[in-house]
Formats: sequence, structure tokens, C-alpha cells
Amino acid sequence: MLRLPEPRGPLTEGLFAALRQPVHEIDPLPVPDAGDPLADEDLQLALYCSYELHYRGIPDVDEAWEWEPSLLRLRRDLEARLQEGLELLTGPVLPEEVSPTEVDLALRAIAEADDGPSLSKHLERHGTLAQLHEFVVHRSAYQLKEADPHSWAIPRLSGPVKAALIEIEADEFGGGRPERVHAHLFAEAMDAIGLDNRYGAYLDHIPALTLATVNLMSMLGLHRARRGAIVGHLALFEMTSTIPNARYAKAVRRLGFGDDPRATTFFDEHVEADAVHEAVASVDLAGGFVKAEPHLAGDLLWGARTLAAIEARWAAELLAAWEEGRSSLRIPLGEPEPAAAA
Repeated sequence: MLRLPEPRGPLTEGLFAALRQPVHEIDPLPVPDAGDPLADEDLQLALYCSYELHYRGIPDVDEAWEWEPSLLRLRRDLEARLQEGLELLTGPVLPEEVSPTEVDLALRAIAEADDGPSLSKHLERHGTLAQLHEFVVHRSAYQLKEADPHSWAIPRLSGPVKAALIEIEADEFGGGRPERVHAHLFAEAMDAIGLDNRYGAYLDHIPALTLATVNLMSMLGLHRARRGAIVGHLALFEMTSTIPNARYAKAVRRLGFGDDPRATTFFDEHVEADAVHEAVASVDLAGGFVKAEPHLAGDLLWGARTLAAIEARWAAELLAAWEEGRSSLRIPLGEPEPAAAA
């Protein structure tokens, strides 16, 4: 993150003022308790920044804040509100019985139940350069740290399930080649299409719902008790990304960036890698997890359902904004330069 972003309400105003000081006990701050938690700008930004202390940290913020008990208490309250919003979207976690051999089918049923409008089809066929830029800015909140939140599950798993997760994560981190790390490839794509690829450069532009899609991963990954949900989230994520990424790659080429491999490699890589990951994620990871911990099958399927539901809502909001001729970002970007001039 380049810096602390601009506050979006009394919660982030108080939190950021505290974080600029040496570590101390934070006085009670106003946690929003009304409205839609997933669309609450103040709440989602506060949670995103509190999680960021567990990732790369924030310049000029003392690293000791990461484990300050009063900040963790605040984060617990924010997570409770996030959970409320997710349950309104998906329903609560419920015990479910599913055999390890049926998990694959259950996950596919979740993916196929989404009948909403397709963001990837729109960008492939009709998307403008400005819309491509907005899509990539939204995604930068996660893609510039791709796979990091799922990696927290590694020490919480064992045996074949751990091996399956590491097989997937190893590819995400480039198989030991820094230039192939997926977050690096995404940064290269941002630069190639004319965007600022510095980590956190667009945080002020990114709205609450997009931050909520990342906060979901961070919450599930950081809590051992949510290990089933983060496994379900990752399994469905890997099972459903091949076709959309192929469409995004076509959109990038259609908009004039096909001659620069940096612009397309990230998307092409996901078409190839995730086609391989699909079976590993559905059978070895998800199926293996349910075999090892059958009492957490409901958590796993909840994680998958919640990913599908929040992504569908996010895509619908972007498409609605573009249909109305307005930006999908909190702060619109400037007019993009055409590819020929990039």
C-alpha cells in the first residue's frame, strides 16, 4: 500500500488517526450498525486496512499495530458486521452431509446456479477501454496479492489436502520463478494497458463491495475455524476462472494490446493453469478436505456459495453502472489513452 487512503467516514477517520501514532490502546470507534455492511464504505475500508497490516503493511504505520489487542477487538466487531452482510446474501453456515466423491458435483451445481449477466462476456464483446481499465482497477485490490489469503490455510491442513493446496499455490507463485508469479503478471498487465501498477495505487477509487470481496478472503484465511470455507472459496475460484479469463484475454486483444505479451500473459496463464487446477481443486482439495473433516462440509460449501453470490452481485453492479453511462469506481479514472498511443 502506498499510504493510508482518505477516510470514508468517522470510523476510518478515527482509525487512521490512531494508526499514524505510536501503538496504543484505541478508544472505542463508531462501528456502522445499520444498512448493508457489504456496501458500507467506512466499514469495508477500515476492515481492508486492518487486514493489510497482515500482508505488506502500511507505510508510516508501526508494524507493531498488527497484534495490538484493541485493534484486534475492533476488527472482530467489523468482521461480525461483514459476516452479517454475507449471511444476508448467502444464508448462514449450516451442517451439510456430502460424501467426498460428491463434492465435485456440489461445487459444480453452485457454479451453474449463477444465471446473472456475464461481466466477462460483456468485456469480450462490447467493453470499452475505459471499462477494461475500471475492471482491472477493481481486481487490483486482490490480484496484486493473488493467492496470499488462501496461503494462510496451508498450516491448518495436513496430508493429501495440504499437498493439493500447495500444488495450486505453487503455480500461483510462479513455481519458483519470480517473473511468473501471478501477482507480478497482473502488475505487468496493468502497466501494459496504461495503468499505475503500484500496490494499492487505486485504493481510494475502489468501492466497498469490491473491498468486501477481498475482505471475505482475508477473514476466512486468517481464522483457523474458517478453514473449510477458505478451501471451498479457493476450490470454486479455481473451477470457474478458465472461461472468464479466456474472455478477458480476448477483450485485451480486441482493444489493441495484443502485440504486447505483458498485457495478455496474466489472463492466458490462468486459462492454462486453472484448467489443470480444476480437477485438483474439486477432487483432491475439496473432496480430500471433506474426507478428512466431514463435519466441515457445510463450511466448505458455504465458502463456495458466498464466493459465487458476492461475485455475481459485484459483476451486476459494474454492468449496471456502465449501462447507465457512469463509472463503477468511487472516483472515476481519467480518460484512457488508446492502445496505439500507449
